Amino acid sequence: PPGRRPEAALPTIYAITPTYSRPVQKAELTRLANTFRQVARLHWILVEDAAARSELVSRFVAGAGLPCTHLHVPTPRRYKRPGLPRATEQRNAGLAWLRQRHQHLPPPQPGVLFFADDDNTYSLELFQEMRTTRKVSVWPVGLVGGRRYERPVVENGKVVGWYTGWRADRPFAIDMAGKYRVSCLQVILSHPKAVFKRRGSQPGMQESDFLKQITTVEELEPKANNCTKVLVWHTRTEKVNLANEPKYHLDTVNIEV
Repeated sequence: PPGRRPEAALPTIYAITPTYSRPVQKAELTRLANTFRQVARLHWILVEDAAARSELVSRFVAGAGLPCTHLHVPTPRRYKRPGLPRATEQRNAGLAWLRQRHQHLPPPQPGVLFFADDDNTYSLELFQEMRTTRKVSVWPVGLVGGRRYERPVVENGKVVGWYTGWRADRPFAIDMAGKYRVSCLQVILSHPKAVFKRRGSQPGMQESDFLKQITTVEELEPKANNCTKVLVWHTRTEKVNLANEPKYHLDTVNIEV
């Protein structure tokens, strides 16, 4: 159609997805892959919380039909307690891979970085919007924080506050799963030390502390009709009931779920 940019001119979307072994893992990844497959110029960085790549995820990646980089890094056992942030090491591994891939290429390098958790549902409209990010974009998220939605509050095109169920006084009152926002690739490359920190971050402040390393609230770019439309939902799959699963494998075939 007239006015549509040729695909080669589109900035690449790099989607970093931490994932870990659980009964619904393959189902969640399948849903995400079905969305990503419809997005032009998307590179998926899938990072397993594991000491080695699992056969399940390796097979999945091989058949996903997507440009995909499959990484793995285990979360140290001491950080696997309830209440501690998850996926820190995996997000940082994705950032390290991106920086290493681009370190010898001259700027500007068109692209955007998106933290896409595997328990979310994304509208295709969101991907169209995020490609125009100049520094860091933000938008509302549905079904999160004990509310129907949370969102940045926008006045005159600028973020001035947060509609959130928990600590709206945070500098960036943004949900930890990184679902709120996307960063221009050049911003990430020009701040090589910006990572998600285990030490020095208060509970629930890790995302805010990461953003403080690369931008200010005044610079945030509101998307989704000035943050009035929900284009991503933290749907989460229901915890699976496996009460009738036999203790030992009784079926004559071994089926991957």
